[in-house]
Amino acid sequence: MISSRENARVKRWAKLMRDARLRRQERRAILEGPHLVAEALQARIEPVALLVSESGLAQDEIRHLVKQREHVLLSDAVFRSIADAQTPQGIAAEIALPEIEARGDCVFLEAVQDPSNVGAIIRTAAALGAGTVVLDQDCADAWSPKALRAGMGGHFKLAVRQVALLAKELEDFSGTVVCTVPENGISLRQAELRGRLGWVFGAEGRGLSEATMQRAKVKLTVPMAAGTESLNVAAVAAICLYEAFSRPAA
Repeated sequence: MISSRENARVKRWAKLMRDARLRRQERRAILEGPHLVAEALQARIEPVALLVSESGLAQDEIRHLVKQREHVLLSDAVFRSIADAQTPQGIAAEIALPEIEARGDCVFLEAVQDPSNVGAIIRTAAALGAGTVVLDQDCADAWSPKALRAGMGGHFKLAVRQVALLAKELEDFSGTVVCTVPENGISLRQAELRGRLGWVFGAEGRGLSEATMQRAKVKLTVPMAAGTESLNVAAVAAICLYEAFSRPAA
């Protein structure tokens, strides 16, 4: 059992949990909690290292997850030094970021800086048939602890990429690029949503840049009750993706 916070491996795991630059450099991330670890294992993503706290190993759910798998036992204090959650759940895993082939409809995110929104959009995209999520460099890190928690395993069901130039990705996309605007767009209910779609969603406050909106072939407006100013970006994404997903195939 590792009982020192000064252990080199412990220091690296703690940094990997908190440092987006290190995650990008090493193409590694830390999953925390039995749900995320189970989702990764179900997706056949085997941990580089499986970390279990002393008290966590006493839990039936965690014992089942680590059964017949090599794991590293940590004292509760050391595990807390790595964990991001206020109440650590007793199990974490270091994984190599999965390489999943891009396919199907795509969600593009521009400057979405709240990691919980990024994770929620990834979760929704996975549930509603999108195959790829592309984030620009101004977005929150998709593999941060908060984004992973909000994603609830969606990260393991589609391709997640962060790119330097979103404009090039939109230009190269082989489908119809669609964005939402607050007013004067085609009503979402009346819009034709056929073929491969590339949905573009922007920053929580200012929305999409003018340059990005100009790259969209279709501009939609989500109907809302009178007096409603706006919706959270994750809510808008969920509404749009559900509308496209729920329509009968052409």
